[in-house]
Amino acid sequence: MKELNIFIRPEKLEDVKAVLDKIHCGGMTLSTCMGCGTQKGVSDEGSVNEIKGYKTTINLLPKVKVEVVVNDKDVETVISNICEVCATDHVGDGKIFIKDVEDAVRIRTGERGVKAL
Repeated sequence: MKELNIFIRPEKLEDVKAVLDKIHCGGMTLSTCMGCGTQKGVSDEGSVNEIKGYKTTINLLPKVKVEVVVNDKDVETVISNICEVCATDHVGDGKIFIKDVEDAVRIRTGERGVKAL
């Protein structure tokens, strides 16, 4: 099993959900977040904001983080399909991070491994 942490543009969320539905993904977790990569976000020169009492320049872009655990055999299919539907040929399209998952347990039934997904 692999955990995919998928960071995408918010407007691409429905496309990613459709990709995950095609492989009958058992579930996903979504988080809204802000971030920047090599493009360093968007900054308004001279625009200073205050967050929790600290003055800072905001140069972060809105993103959606999708967390999903998939069977090993589905990983490459998911990655290629997400890249296909999310690519705009502009910086900021997102990233996918892949991690090994040692085990999973469905709390309700006690099922383990791929059955728990």
